[in-house]
Amino acid sequence: MNCYLKLYFTSALLLISVSLYAQKNQDISSEALAVFYKLIDSSEVYYSSGNYKKSIDVNMELLREAKKINNLEYIRLGYHYLGYDYIALNDSTMAKENFDRSEKYANLATNDTAKAVSYMDLASYYTTFSGKGYEEKAVAYHEKSINLLENIRDTLYLAYAYTNAAATYIKADELRKGYGHLINAKKYASLIYNSDPLTSGIELLMGQYYLKKKKYFQADQYFKNSINIAKKNNYDSDLMEAYKFSSESLKAQGRSKEAYESRLLYEKYKIKKDKTKSKTDTDAAIAQFQIDEYRKDKKAAETKTQLQTEITRNKKKQNYVLTVVTICALIVVVVFIITYIRRQHLLNELKVKNQEYLEAKEETERLAKSKSKFFSTVSHELRTPLYGVIGLSSILLEDKSLKKHEEDLKSLKFSANYLMALINDVLQINKIDANNDVKDKKEFNLRELVTTITTSIEYMRLQNKNKMKVEIETDVPRFLKGNDTRLSQILMNLIGNACKFTETGIVTVKVNSTNISKQMATLHFAIIDTGIGIAKEYQDSIFEEFMQAGNANYNYQGTGLGLPIVKKLLALENATIKLKSELGNGATFSFDITFEVVDTSRDHKSNIVLDFDLLKDKKILIVEDNRINQIVTKKILLKNGAICSLAENGEIAVNMTKNERFDVILMDINMPIKNGMEATKDIRLFNISIPIIALTAVEIEEMRQEIFESGMNDIIVKPYDIDIFKQTVIRNIISAENSSKMNEIAQPVI
Repeated sequence: MNCYLKLYFTSALLLISVSLYAQKNQDISSEALAVFYKLIDSSEVYYSSGNYKKSIDVNMELLREAKKINNLEYIRLGYHYLGYDYIALNDSTMAKENFDRSEKYANLATNDTAKAVSYMDLASYYTTFSGKGYEEKAVAYHEKSINLLENIRDTLYLAYAYTNAAATYIKADELRKGYGHLINAKKYASLIYNSDPLTSGIELLMGQYYLKKKKYFQADQYFKNSINIAKKNNYDSDLMEAYKFSSESLKAQGRSKEAYESRLLYEKYKIKKDKTKSKTDTDAAIAQFQIDEYRKDKKAAETKTQLQTEITRNKKKQNYVLTVVTICALIVVVVFIITYIRRQHLLNELKVKNQEYLEAKEETERLAKSKSKFFSTVSHELRTPLYGVIGLSSILLEDKSLKKHEEDLKSLKFSANYLMALINDVLQINKIDANNDVKDKKEFNLRELVTTITTSIEYMRLQNKNKMKVEIETDVPRFLKGNDTRLSQILMNLIGNACKFTETGIVTVKVNSTNISKQMATLHFAIIDTGIGIAKEYQDSIFEEFMQAGNANYNYQGTGLGLPIVKKLLALENATIKLKSELGNGATFSFDITFEVVDTSRDHKSNIVLDFDLLKDKKILIVEDNRINQIVTKKILLKNGAICSLAENGEIAVNMTKNERFDVILMDINMPIKNGMEATKDIRLFNISIPIIALTAVEIEEMRQEIFESGMNDIIVKPYDIDIFKQTVIRNIISAENSSKMNEIAQPVI
């Protein structure tokens, strides 16, 4: 694979480097460019044919010409080629020396793509000589290359970088990292035109991953995929490897006959390869001998030149030499013309390839934006009607005249909440995959957070007649700083799962410290249930998306996304999920996360619970185009004595605000005629003090900044907890009143 990378990457990088350099450095002549193209072509030809002495000669000439005009890109390229020449000759010292110099000039050229390729070169070096303990260094250079390519979003190179890194990890039995890199390799390979060479290798590595995991069914499928692609394209090397590992998988399953057949096919392709390798080994030995004789040849050439000088003193010989020189000059002119024509052809091809690359990149970015817009629209369109169902059921539950329907209403609300949870799971997976997950850190009270989560799933606990226990050790700090949103999502999924799969049992949430200092605390979380348990054969697969552990006596339907979300969220915290379970004896899910410890000497106040009576006689404008949502929001506020007005779109809201005084405006985002953000901007032209709260069902993470920039004061996401909704409205009204009083005090006395 290393040889393939050298030929492919350097050719592609060369074309890009030449184009960029020609644009930035107009002083390089067309003659010089022709010389470089000729040397590079010759280097590729000699290397491919195994004539490493000639390849080294040409590459040294390339270096001399590049140094004459101080062209950093070509100097880097010369050392790059020499490194692979010495790898082919198994000379680790010279290979390392030349790759180091290539990296040095990549840094001087300030070309990020060149830097990334130089890191790949060093990874290839350490992988080739891994028997000398270089495996860890190979991994380090793989990761440096990937990080740099991720920063510049070069999808073409990332596909190969992730594949090579995955191969190293799987070879070292670091299967989790290897699998993660293969997933990324697949993602970027899908964006490459004619990705069969890469896809064949990825499928083969996937098969090796599952073979090491002893998941033979999955391994066989991936080996078959690799074989099909390799057969179609005559990739003999991939076919040989695929048949070899397929034979091992079949043998482990006791399928001896099929294993034997695969082994025969492996031997067939191995014999074919050995014949080729034998020739390559012979050529390499000859090349090594040629290198040893290189200095002798050079000295002999110098002696010959001296003799030729003496001969030219003879007039007859001078005429002969002149004739030879003339012929050589004609040959050079012909070669130059051919090279110039070829250069023009290559430049035209480069322009076409660059245009195709830019178009492909733009298409990828367009598809990413379309996907994001699609999920945002789905979020709004699904959450909006659910807001009506959840809100109306909450209001009806508080109506004492409907007491006899209480259980039915609770079931209705539970079903709506369940559907909302499924929607949130799908959206959460998308946010994590798109790197849009919330990364903010803030202070929070751990005990209050756990209590809030257990209270929020109280109905689910009661439905299955379970008992809930919360045990937090006394040495666990009360106030921490970290991503409380991410922790809430993890605990909500795990505690919710425990309640779903436990009936008439006990669900326990335990938190204790494993390492505490004044600044940091590592906490161990364990969610323990006495439910149905999980069979050993399902304990790995339940963390894969859309997978569920089957049980003949228990039929729970769901998306199968809860535990994959937990696993991905913990990965963002550099943590892993652990599972201990036996079928019929409950399950324990545990993980460790490190948080910052907040200074306990500071004054920490919990969220102040405001009196809902503060809503009485407050004039509230509800801007909402959905009739059901209008009814729900209005009934919630009317119950606490608020005076509500309705506006069906932003245009009406602007006009009403000009003519009436309101204490607060609840503004929907997506509305016809004029949306919420446009309406807010118009209102702020004549009223900067009235609090405006976004009341929306859209995914706010992508729009948060735009919402606040429009002039809104706060955001409430539908569907919401009614108490939190009212608290938010009251808090904004009080804040506006306090600001108004401060402004009155600050006015100068006339």
